[in-house]
Amino acid sequence: MAMVVAVGVLHNHLLSASSRIVCLSSCSRPPLSVSSGVAKVVLKKGKTQLFKDGSPMVYSGAVDRIIGKPPPQTGDVVIVADGTENPIGWGLYNSVSMFCVRLMQLQHESTRDPSCALNIEKLLQTRITQAVQLRNSLGLPSDNNTNAYRLVNSEGDRLSGLIVDVLGDIAVVASSAAWLEKYRSHVEACLRSINGINHINWRPSLDVLKEDGFDISSLKQTSSAPPLPERSMVVENGISYAISLEGQKTGFYTDQRENRRFISTISAGKRVLDLCCYSGGFALNAASGGATSVLGVDSSLPALELARENVILNRMDPEKVAFFKQDSTEFMKGALSREETWDIVILDPPKLAPRKKVLHNAAGMYRNLNSLAMRLTSSGGLLMTCSCSGAMTQSGKFLGILQSAAAMAGRKITVVREAGAASDHPLDPSYPQGQYLSNILLRVL
Repeated sequence: MAMVVAVGVLHNHLLSASSRIVCLSSCSRPPLSVSSGVAKVVLKKGKTQLFKDGSPMVYSGAVDRIIGKPPPQTGDVVIVADGTENPIGWGLYNSVSMFCVRLMQLQHESTRDPSCALNIEKLLQTRITQAVQLRNSLGLPSDNNTNAYRLVNSEGDRLSGLIVDVLGDIAVVASSAAWLEKYRSHVEACLRSINGINHINWRPSLDVLKEDGFDISSLKQTSSAPPLPERSMVVENGISYAISLEGQKTGFYTDQRENRRFISTISAGKRVLDLCCYSGGFALNAASGGATSVLGVDSSLPALELARENVILNRMDPEKVAFFKQDSTEFMKGALSREETWDIVILDPPKLAPRKKVLHNAAGMYRNLNSLAMRLTSSGGLLMTCSCSGAMTQSGKFLGILQSAAAMAGRKITVVREAGAASDHPLDPSYPQGQYLSNILLRVL
C-alpha cells in the first residue's frame, strides 16, 4: 500500500511540474462540446473531411453559416463545426480574409488536453515550447557552430502565420496574419521566456497582412524595448556572418543552411560561381570547403557589403573570394562572351512567382536564367539551382523547366540531388502549400 501511495504522489508531482513548464495559466476551459459564449462557424455539407483530416485553413467558401451574437470579430476564438453543429475543432476567426478560420486545435486534441481548449494564450505557450524542443532535438542552437535557425515555421509548427527566426540572441518575428497582431504581446512574452533570447525584432509582412484584411495603419509604431543595432553577427556551420536586421526576409536565409553545408563538401579544388549571392552564404561555404576561387554576383550593393565584411570576419583571402555587383543575367551574358566557365555554379534567384497567376511568365524567366547558368558550367560540372517560389515548387514543373533550359542551352543534365528547406522548417502534410523551396543539384554535360 505504501508503494501505491508513493507512486500516486510521484504521478501528481510530475503532472504539476509538467503544467508549470508548458502552461501560462492554470485555468482550464470546458470541452468544446459544452462551451458557451463562443461563436460557432458551421461548414457546408461535404466540406468537413478536409478539416477533420487536419487542414488548418478554413476557406470562406466552405462556411455555411455563423452562429453567435454578437458575431465574431477578427482574431476572436470560434468553434468550427460540421453541418449538424458537432465540433470539429476551434480556431481564430477573420471577418474579411479568404482564410475565414485558422484552425488551432482539433476536437480530439481538446478532449485529450482540455487545458488548452479555446485558450489561445495557453496554446501559444504550449506550441512554442514544443517548437523549442524540436529544434533542441535537431541540435539547434549548437555551441560555436550554429546559432541562426528557424524557431517557428507557421503551419509546420501549427501556428499559422507566425515565422520566428533566431539570429544569435535576437528573435526576428515575421507576422503575416491578423490574429498575430492582436496577440502580439502574448507571442513576445513566450519568446522572452526562452533561454538565450534577449531581443525581439517584430517585422510585419505588410503585403500579406493587407491580404489578410488587416489595417496596417494600426500597427504599433513605437516600442518600449531598447533599439536594436543595425547589424548583428551569427554563426552557421562554423562560419561567421554579419547580418542586417533591415535586410531581406528576416535578415538571413536560414532555410538554405543544410544546402550551404553540402556545397562545402564538394568544392575542394573547384572554381565556384555564386549567382544572386546575397551576403555570400554559398560562396563562403565553398571557400571554407577548399575551392580554389569563388566569385559571388549580386545586384544589391548593401548585400555585397555584407558579403565582403563576412570574408574579413572569417579571415578568408579576398583574392580567393571576390564579389561583383551586376545583374546576374547581364553578368552571365558577359561571361559567355568571354567564354568563361566554372566547375560549380550556384543559382539562387529571388522569388519569381509569388502567385500562381504569374507562374507562366515566371517559368520563362527560370528557363532563361538556368539555360545561361548551364552554359557557364564546365562539361561534367555541377549546377545547384533553386526556386523559392511556392507556386513553382508546388506546381511540380521545376524539373521540366530545367530540362527545357538544358535543351535551349544544348546541354544534357542529370539530377544528382534534390532538397528543400532545412530540417528546422517542418512541413504540415495536411497543408502542402507550406512547401516553397526547391534546391536541385544537376550534373551538366
